[in-house]
Amino acid sequence: MSSASCAQVLKFAAATALVAPLVLAGPARAADATPSPCSEDAMIVFDASGSMAGNVSQGIATIKPRIDEARHALATVLPRVTWLRRVGLITYGPGAYNQCNVQLKFEPTPNAAERIMREVDGLTPAGRTPLTSAVEEAADVLDYRKKPGVIVLLTDGEETCGRSPCDLGKQLHAAAAELTVHVISYRTENYSWVGESSVLDTKCLAEENNGFYITAYSYQELVEAFEKALDCPMIAGSTLSWGSGAPENVFELQRKGAKIE
Repeated sequence: MSSASCAQVLKFAAATALVAPLVLAGPARAADATPSPCSEDAMIVFDASGSMAGNVSQGIATIKPRIDEARHALATVLPRVTWLRRVGLITYGPGAYNQCNVQLKFEPTPNAAERIMREVDGLTPAGRTPLTSAVEEAADVLDYRKKPGVIVLLTDGEETCGRSPCDLGKQLHAAAAELTVHVISYRTENYSWVGESSVLDTKCLAEENNGFYITAYSYQELVEAFEKALDCPMIAGSTLSWGSGAPENVFELQRKGAKIE
């Protein structure tokens, strides 16, 4: 990478780090005790079940697994998001093909982008899809009965471990202080292994808890979905303009081997 490009990247990182606190601060309101949107901790619930090893276009195992698209999208979104809120990670799936594995990687942590990507990059898709239990554990980590929080569930399939996402959604809604559950359904064009009843059951999980259910078919749509779910509402979709020579985000450059000094 040229010295000019390196300088651009560093300028971008410094500018973003300075802008984010200013955006969050806003006008002083001594009498307003309502926390800003990004004061809420978030948990990413990441699908690493066997189906995530499938091809991005045909749903079969190839050298271009679907999980790579999800990793790429997270690497694009997380550097900015994790300056604005604490984020933690739960994964589900990895293990023997007939097991229902859920693993808490870590609780919400400041500046967690690099840590999240290390964990996600190390996953080998396998196992079943205990998405309901994974969301339930994420809610407990967020102490959802007492505090507001955000859960972002990524799934490319349906619950396969005998539980009902909708039933959990209703239970969380009844007990939560202020919980939001967003569901990102990663699908393949003209190919589906998810039945309509399963889609409705997972939609219910989001609808019962102030969230959205969004279908993504590509890397770009995954990026947009993660941004919508994790960004502060007042800056979602906004970018710093670099003109035609915009560099990639700092973290993505580092993942590709660029040395930033």
